[in-house]
Amino acid sequence: MKQLGLFGGAPSAGVDVVVTDEERAIASRLPRWIRFGTSSWTFPGWPIWKGAPSSDALAKDGLRAYASHPLLGTVGIDRSYYGPLRDVDLAGYAEGLPPTFRAVSKVWDELTTAVFPTHPRYGARAGQANPTFLDADRFRSEVLGPYERSFAAHTGPFVFELTPMPKGAMDARTLGDRVARFVERLPAGFRYAFELRNDELLGPRWIDVLRAHGAAHVFTFWTAMPPIRTQLALPGVVKAAPFVVARLMLPRYARYEEKKAAFAPFDRVVEEQPEMRDDVMALLRAAAAAACDEAFVVVNNKAEGSAPLTIRALADRASRELG
Repeated sequence: MKQLGLFGGAPSAGVDVVVTDEERAIASRLPRWIRFGTSSWTFPGWPIWKGAPSSDALAKDGLRAYASHPLLGTVGIDRSYYGPLRDVDLAGYAEGLPPTFRAVSKVWDELTTAVFPTHPRYGARAGQANPTFLDADRFRSEVLGPYERSFAAHTGPFVFELTPMPKGAMDARTLGDRVARFVERLPAGFRYAFELRNDELLGPRWIDVLRAHGAAHVFTFWTAMPPIRTQLALPGVVKAAPFVVARLMLPRYARYEEKKAAFAPFDRVVEEQPEMRDDVMALLRAAAAAACDEAFVVVNNKAEGSAPLTIRALADRASRELG
């Protein structure tokens, strides 16, 4: 029998989710301003899927089923990091989604990379400065335009994941000025969040610029960034915007490919991260105290082993401590 989520909407005819009574009870207590979601949705090994859907089936029909799960109020769209999504892509994603569902979309790395990494993917551009870094015109026309036309009802924060730069490539004041000029040219009505991958640039100047423009700092659990509790200690960081975004990606000093190999097929929690979970609860309490109207917590499999199971644990705690 098909399951309907508490947020409305029906699962796909080809892919379905399993929802337990306990998960429904957790969802009924969870504050509606808290949105948990996973980084993408195309992993056949996840325990939320009914039966054994293929990767192709999940890519085609999985999002509608995913969004019917009562604990999943958002999703991270990661594909958009590698190139702008077309109207037809976004219209396909929107079809059948619950009206209240909102996605967190990563922005094309052509616009979020200041210095191209020394990686074969970048060819002759590796190590060179990027002339289109934070190009507002290209963002509005190539990234935002399709969302406005085909996904407006489900558009949550745009995440600008600032690609790691060589130490000293840009100081905090220069980066702050670039971000300020960029956001000033963006239309109102959308939510913008910026994710640092250089810990030396995290400080008062960064928070001041974001707060002045109503943009959010992305609290990131990631290999080369300080813990979320350290980020949360920066004065005014939660009040920079009326919403918060957290992305739980990868334990400190861990390597992505190693965790991917160790955790596949992502059907269980392999390495629980108690401090990360505590930090998320502290962030949500701070967001509640600051009267933020939405909190987006996006979880990657590489954080603990299985993103949906990490979310279930976090949602259970949030429902008890904040419900």
